[in-house]
Amino acid sequence: MPRKMAGSFGASKILWMVFAASQAFKIEIFPEDKIVAQIGDSVSLTCSTTGCESPTLSWRTQIDSPLNAKTRNEGTKSTLIMDPVSFGNEHSYLCTAICESKILEKVIPVEIYSFPKDPEISLSGPLEIGQPVTVTCSVADVYPFDRLEMDLIKGNKLLKNQEFLEDMNSKSLETKSLEVTFTPNKEDIGKFLVCRAKLHMDEIDSEPRERETTKKLQVYSSPKNTFIVVKPPGKLQEGDSVTMTCASEGLPAPQLFWSKKLENGDVQVLSENATLTLIAMRVEDSGIYICEGVNPGGKHREEVELIVQEKPFTTEIYPGSQIAAQIGDSLALTCEARGCDSPSFSWRTQMDSPLGGRVTSEGTKSTLTLSPVGFQHEHSYLCTVTCGQKKLEKGTQVELYSFPSDPEIELSDLLVTGNPVTVSCKVQNVYPSDRLEIQLLKGEHIIKNKDFLEDIDKKSLETKSLDITFTPSMEDTGKVLVCLAKLQIDEMEFEPKQRQSTHTLSVNVPPKDMNILVRPSSILEEGSSVNMTCSSDGFPVPKVLWSRQLSNGNLQPLSENTTVTLISAKMEDSGIYVCEGFNPAGISRKEVELIVQVAPKDIQLTAFPSESVKEGDTVIISCTCGNIPKTWIILKKKAETGDTVLKSKDGAYTIHKAQLGDAGVYECESKNEVGLQLRSLTLDVKGKDIKEYFSPELLVLYCASSLIIPAIGMIIYLARKANMKGSYSLVEAQKSKV
Repeated sequence: MPRKMAGSFGASKILWMVFAASQAFKIEIFPEDKIVAQIGDSVSLTCSTTGCESPTLSWRTQIDSPLNAKTRNEGTKSTLIMDPVSFGNEHSYLCTAICESKILEKVIPVEIYSFPKDPEISLSGPLEIGQPVTVTCSVADVYPFDRLEMDLIKGNKLLKNQEFLEDMNSKSLETKSLEVTFTPNKEDIGKFLVCRAKLHMDEIDSEPRERETTKKLQVYSSPKNTFIVVKPPGKLQEGDSVTMTCASEGLPAPQLFWSKKLENGDVQVLSENATLTLIAMRVEDSGIYICEGVNPGGKHREEVELIVQEKPFTTEIYPGSQIAAQIGDSLALTCEARGCDSPSFSWRTQMDSPLGGRVTSEGTKSTLTLSPVGFQHEHSYLCTVTCGQKKLEKGTQVELYSFPSDPEIELSDLLVTGNPVTVSCKVQNVYPSDRLEIQLLKGEHIIKNKDFLEDIDKKSLETKSLDITFTPSMEDTGKVLVCLAKLQIDEMEFEPKQRQSTHTLSVNVPPKDMNILVRPSSILEEGSSVNMTCSSDGFPVPKVLWSRQLSNGNLQPLSENTTVTLISAKMEDSGIYVCEGFNPAGISRKEVELIVQVAPKDIQLTAFPSESVKEGDTVIISCTCGNIPKTWIILKKKAETGDTVLKSKDGAYTIHKAQLGDAGVYECESKNEVGLQLRSLTLDVKGKDIKEYFSPELLVLYCASSLIIPAIGMIIYLARKANMKGSYSLVEAQKSKV
């Protein structure tokens, strides 16, 4: 039921319920207006009364035609249902209501139409550029068609407009169409055809009064300029392969079909691809091949003729006509027949020497295996192939070589700066050695090159070497010795034709610049500590060995550390200490003298023959101080007026003919850098008796000379005093002895 009808009916029902008791007898039909219904739909008409509790309701057409509908009565309402709507429902319907003696009628017209489908677009043929085509736009099951209008549009251009105003002779569903003929061009590609149909019935609310259909133009260009490319071109032989590529112009791009003409005139389809490849062709593959381009616009074809010739009988030897074989390896020579299904084979050497190998044949191949390869195999080998009445012969030359290992680099001695060394570059088991060249490079520079042409025609495995002597320096460290060996056999195809070995130089430097550091000093007091540290330059870094030199000259090992420490040194630790630095390049040594000093002790001061002598005796005063080195000894005679230093020798002072004045205190001072020690003794000189000094003869002389004695005594005193001054050093004494 249309929305408008349902709304009206609901409002009327509410009013009827409220005012029914007070209203007069009335009749209403819903919907109130004329109904326009589409054929095939369902439509309901409702008739209702007010002012009567039990009315009698009925339906009829205005011209008493069949209702073509069903009725349903409920109280004061009656519903007429048309389902489905058809041409038999196009009437004015009357509703009659009877209440006691009162009769009321209400009429409502029903119009029908049909516009159920979108238009259809059809073409008289494919849209081929330059070829006229007719476009038909059709609308099916239209009623009433006298209200129909149709437009046909191409892109933005109206091609045709048509209305169908002719009289309708009968009520029926009609299919109406319009036609337009035009000639497609390239500008039409991608455009759209639009067929638009309008049914001019303003009363239609729920269904569309306008429908349209759109169709994209598919413009075609029939295939043309079809061509074929054959690779390889020209005549073909049995077993060959050929590729044929086809192309054709058209819109859309033509689909390509390959086929072959048969002898009976039929065509055998082969492929639907642009490329046709024939592998291992036979004579019967000869013929005419067709490529046809096809699209909706038409067809176009091109032909090509292939001629496959019978392949001649041939033979080949592998790996080639000249073969390089390494002595000791295994070599297989293969002879193959082509173009013959059942060949027979035979092998021989060109000089009719023994084959020295094993022959195996299978199918179209025969193999001669030489294992291991030796000098006896250096020949030309011939393979004879027989196929029916035909006989072919193929040969190959076997050349030998031996180059099995990389060169060896040897050094005659350790690399030490300044020491000449011989480098040897050795290549073993070479053949033919007259083709060998050896190069020795240091860094990027060739230092020697050698070939061995004197070995021509020598059939044996040789070991060849190149020697060179040079004096290494520190600049050579890190450089690379390269031994490059080349076997110049250009006509042979084998790998490697050259080999090389490398050796990185590491030059040694013997220990030098030995240095010993003694802390705090090499002269120290007994009980002190001392560190002796040894260092040396060289490469690799020298190792250190400390030793002490014994009295017999031998060395006593002490330590392999760079530093030797003496804690609380004693005097017997004094001596010569030796540090040796050594590495593979040599050895160096340095010495240091360690002196452990002791303060003077055990000093002895004596008078010989006695500390009490007579005037005129000889007295030796001697001072000794054990065995303490570098000790100074000073002899003094003590006096109130000042000490007198005596000139002693080896710590001894001799008094010839002692006088009374020689009596007194004598002191010995022993000292060194560490300390000193004193000793003293008292010398007693006793005078002689008068009888011993004076005789009668001398008395006169004594008296005569009494005047000059004082003067002479003074002179003697001054002279003796001058002779008694002096000192003694044990160190100086020892030096004087050496």
